[in-house]
Amino acid sequence: MQLCPLSSVRQRLTLGAPLPFNVRNADRTLLLARGQVIRCENQMQALFERGALVDLDDLPPRGPDPASCPREALVELWDRTVDRLGRILKSSVHADFLAALNESAAPLIALIERDPDLAIFQIVRHESAGRTHPGVAHSVHTAIAVRLAGQRLGWDAHMLRSSFRAALTMNLSILELEGRLATQATPLNAAQREAIDMHPLRSAEILQSAGITDAIWLGAVAQHHEVDGGTGYPRRLHSVHEAAALVRRADAYTTMLSARAAMKPQDAARALYLDEQGHPMAAALVKEFGIYPPGCCVRLASGEMGIVVKRGPASNTPIVAIVVNRLGEPLLAPVRRSTAKPELAIVDVVAESRLKVRVSREQLALLGGD
Repeated sequence: MQLCPLSSVRQRLTLGAPLPFNVRNADRTLLLARGQVIRCENQMQALFERGALVDLDDLPPRGPDPASCPREALVELWDRTVDRLGRILKSSVHADFLAALNESAAPLIALIERDPDLAIFQIVRHESAGRTHPGVAHSVHTAIAVRLAGQRLGWDAHMLRSSFRAALTMNLSILELEGRLATQATPLNAAQREAIDMHPLRSAEILQSAGITDAIWLGAVAQHHEVDGGTGYPRRLHSVHEAAALVRRADAYTTMLSARAAMKPQDAARALYLDEQGHPMAAALVKEFGIYPPGCCVRLASGEMGIVVKRGPASNTPIVAIVVNRLGEPLLAPVRRSTAKPELAIVDVVAESRLKVRVSREQLALLGGD
């Protein structure tokens, strides 16, 4: 019997719903049988405080394995994974936060590894807008970009893991504020400005209070708005850890790609590259996403229009799902095209409104397969 604290799997608990597993006392005796109900937050907190345990072998499967599930199931799995991560990030950080975060983040990493193109699609396509908490969505998008760029840079497993966690948790102290600011029409007030200015240090303090000791993780969170030379904030450091430097650049890049900024992908890539004076980290991000990343809408030399679903052999020759023919008529079903031929080359990025048709994410995911 391999036991873990009940609090480490709190994301699997739903108040008022039957327990999906047995809950045990600290002495391993049965406390609550599967099917019983935790009815209120106070009852749940009392279980945590008394050291209630769960047998890992008793935990039900978390759903399809990202590495082997059918492609048509990937979109729903993305939604569920981000939703689960959001619940962890928005919950009060507790002593078992690391275990809970690791369990929720593992499927996200597996999804990125299974299909990096579909991972980039999540950032560029803005499908989560209005459904996912804006702060959670941005942290997830930044983490995706950090992992892909870090792999391109040849970082080892520890650096990849620590920087990925840092991106997910960089804004812990202002997640609630990010949600309010998404709909706030007035300028920041003094308290909001102060919270934003100090959020790197406060987020790192929250992690430390939860028992996080990974120096790279903590440093990347605390320094993710610092810039070599002392022009960043909040401490104006002159030397910044490379994990923090990549998180900052990924943060800026994914912000430019967000629905709120609404920059064309090639404009965002150009702005990042110029702002960073061609720094290798900026170059890694731009190369990883490509000029026409999955999720952007394009027009071909043939006159057809569609949505990029997969990166191609070169940064300017992706695979496109055509949804509008050369006469401007919507197709009944999207058609996959390679843009490597001159007559099918991409000539422009277009607004999604030009496509005149909605295509399900499941269809696009299928067309993005090998």
